[in-house]
Amino acid sequence: MAAILSTLQHSSCPENIRFHFISSLPSLHNTILQSFPYLRCQLHIFAPSPVQGLISTSIRQALDSPLNYARNYLPTLLPTCLTKVLYLDSDVILVDDVADLAATPLLGKPLAAPEYCNANFTIYFTPSFWSNPSLSLTFAGRKACYFNTGVMVIDLVRWRVGGYTTRIVEWMELQKRMRIYELGSLPPFLLVFAGEIASVDHRWNQHGLGGDNYRGLCRDLHPGPVSLLHWSGKGKPWARIDSGRPCPLDALWAPYDLLVRENGGIES
Repeated sequence: MAAILSTLQHSSCPENIRFHFISSLPSLHNTILQSFPYLRCQLHIFAPSPVQGLISTSIRQALDSPLNYARNYLPTLLPTCLTKVLYLDSDVILVDDVADLAATPLLGKPLAAPEYCNANFTIYFTPSFWSNPSLSLTFAGRKACYFNTGVMVIDLVRWRVGGYTTRIVEWMELQKRMRIYELGSLPPFLLVFAGEIASVDHRWNQHGLGGDNYRGLCRDLHPGPVSLLHWSGKGKPWARIDSGRPCPLDALWAPYDLLVRENGGIES
């Protein structure tokens, strides 16, 4: 709800935005319309069955939810008439016009996202991966950089033609046979797309505000301008606010919180 509200409030033309929600809960559609009765939106139900047998245990239980893998199947979940979408995780806040992000040129690539080439790329894969030449050579000839999958501009036509969902699934199948990564749904994306995407300015994904995947400690903003705040990591602003132990940056999320709290409790 906070992500929706922030997107609408900072849009120069909110009536031109159509939201597509991916969920396993059919009731989500009515819940959204209760707060945003005129929202142009559509709910797409993600059945977990295609991915359940492919999920490997990761470093944090929440990362093992089948819904974390729904982004792998966007081209089949969404109507074929859609050719380009902006994918956003639900733990984000927009503070600039989303149209500017959606207009990112893809330059013939299947997707665009902010890249972080100073990050230690090797930590996303196990020693077994890097010691196996047939696997580590996957990145040969590619300037492979880490990118966060919570904010992506996607060319659905190019994805479908390129069979990228099948490529992601193949890496997940290999992961079930031999442990080549530890971190949930991100590594298969890196294996398929790293070094093969169009770049987006870092201001469109100030991620990591939820801290790391173990303790979720408070973090500061990265240096530079900010257009999108992303609470990736273990700590979520709504949970920290409800527990009475918010981080300083959670105050930026709070104005978009539509949940009614009375006498220290929570009303649904």
